[in-house]
This record gives sequence, C-alpha cells and structure tokens, in this order.
Amino acid sequence: MSFLPKPKLHHPKLPTNELGFTRRDYEGAISTLCAGCGHDSISAAIIQACFEMAIEPHRVAKLSGIGCSSKTPDYFLGASHGFNSVHGRMPSVLTGANLANRELIYLGVSGDGDSASIGFGQFAHSIRRAVNMTYIVENNGVYGLTKGQFSATSDKGSKAKKGTVNTDEPIDLVSIALQLGATYVGRSFSGDKSQLVPLIKGALSHQGAAFIDCISPCVAFNNHEGSTKSYDFVREHNEAMNQLDVILGRESITAEYEPGEVREVTQHDGSVLRLRKLHSGYDPTNRVGAMNHLQERKAAGEIVTGLLFVDPEPHDMHSHLDTVALPLNRLDDKALVPGASALEKINAALR
Repeated sequence: MSFLPKPKLHHPKLPTNELGFTRRDYEGAISTLCAGCGHDSISAAIIQACFEMAIEPHRVAKLSGIGCSSKTPDYFLGASHGFNSVHGRMPSVLTGANLANRELIYLGVSGDGDSASIGFGQFAHSIRRAVNMTYIVENNGVYGLTKGQFSATSDKGSKAKKGTVNTDEPIDLVSIALQLGATYVGRSFSGDKSQLVPLIKGALSHQGAAFIDCISPCVAFNNHEGSTKSYDFVREHNEAMNQLDVILGRESITAEYEPGEVREVTQHDGSVLRLRKLHSGYDPTNRVGAMNHLQERKAAGEIVTGLLFVDPEPHDMHSHLDTVALPLNRLDDKALVPGASALEKINAALR
C-alpha cells in the first residue's frame, strides 16, 4: 500500500459533478506500482466512472485480496469504505458485508492469481449466489509480486519474459462467470479508456452480479513479444463487440457514435444501457450465444471485448433470500430477537 497522500491543493475552477465534487475527490493515494502498469489505468477509469455518475464516495465499499491488483483500491476513492482481505478471500468478505448492509455499493477488485487460483472457488460461489456487486479482475497473466510466473489465466503457448512456454490450459473467467449465472459480463483492456469507463458505469448501476475481466499488461514481466497479455498483442487482436454508453435515470449521458444499429436495455433501477452493435447478429442478452461467440473468436485468435452479456431483469442475493432492507446495525431488538414462536417456525421448517 502507499503511504504518500496526494497534495490537497488543486485548481479552484476544476469541473464539478452534480454533487459538487471534483474528480480529485475520487482519487486516493499516490500509486507505488510500476510506471506504465495497466492497473493504474483501471484505477483512473474507476475514478472517472464514479465522478461522472456522481456517486457519493462514502456509499462505496471497496474490497480486495492480495497481489498487485489488490493494492489498487488504495489509489482510488480515498473517502470510501475499504477492506483488504487475505489471499483469495475477498469474495466471501464482500458477500458477508453485502448481507449485512445492502445500502452500500460493493466494488471488488482482484487479480488473476487472486481469483483464478487460490480464490477460484470463492469467485465462483460469489457469482452463483448473485451477490449485488461489481467484480473487476485486473488480468495480467502473471504473478507480478513473485517475479512473473505464469498465472492460471496465462494462455497455452504464451512465453514468459525469460522464454519459458506455458503448457497449461488457461482459465477463462468470463466464460466461467457466464456459466455460473452472472447477469452482467464484460471484458475490456486497460489501454481502452473509452470502452472501459462506460463498462464500469454500467456494472456499478447493475442490480446483480456484474463481472468485468480487464486485461492489464504487466510492464515488468508480461509485456514482451510472445506474451498474449501485452499491450501490442491485445491491441492487434482486440475484437470490440459493441460501443457502450450508460444513461442514468436521473440524467442522460450522451455520446457521438458512428452510424449503426442501437439497442437500449432498461436496467432494474431505471437506468438504460445503450449498445451500438459492431457485429451483425450478436445479441448481448443471449447467454448461450455469448458463450459460443467467445469460443469461436478464441479459436480464431481474437480477444473479444465489450459488454458480452446483460440480463435486462436481474435478481440478486437479497431477493433470493428475502432479507430485510435495513442494514443489520440499524435493526432494533424486536427485529433481532423475534422470540420463541419465530424460532419454533424456523425449526419446524427444517424437520
């Protein structure tokens, strides 16, 4: 983590959002990551998304595990809630916090080692339980804190910096998220801010399990010829499925687009995802179609990015469990201790 705060002085005429906050109000400490690390670009995209959506920083709970990616929550939303868990356990901590207080906006930040290796089971169960969260994996294909060994998302046949070839099949977290029922699934590239920012905005406004796999090149260990997670490789093999804009219910956000077909998908909270199709026949509301398309383009050596799937009518864990709306710390004694008769009903239902 960084212990270097950013200077509080700033230009008095910085643009503000509808809450009166400047973009600086959504920043954190000075990053200690390597210069040029894709993770810093993702942090900048999160900052911009929250600023443009006029989210109150104190309404966000940001959680992470262990790894370079899990350091990044220190670099954005300095005034929000934060918790850094042990390696791979971020999803269960986030799930517990979400159950206790559904009023916060939950943002989980993880890495390919944290989520696809030691935390793979935790990742899977948080998705299948439909936890209302934005889950971002900063995917660089290596263990950057331990000298660049292959991670579970490293593509078979890719080369390490010292020339070693990976012989293991990779785990595709996007495919897993689709299979396990995530209701908002996207993939992006840290070097594509115009795509990543609206993708994050859509995830933050989605009422359900939202997952974004963001390829984020490691400039120290995985940005060389032969790497499939390098800046050059991703730029050359990127196949963007759509251009995305987010229209919030309280205020429309517009953008200039090239001529083409437009699809609008109304979300649970009244916000609208506006998709401009770049590929004829691709339906972002077809889960099976999205899974098939991923495999087809992978076989062609392409990296599919954009909003790959969205459920227009998502449900989350609270609707499944029929939990109370109030945070647990605001419930009174009567709600917390309903009495012997309530306990008898519970026990009878388990017989």
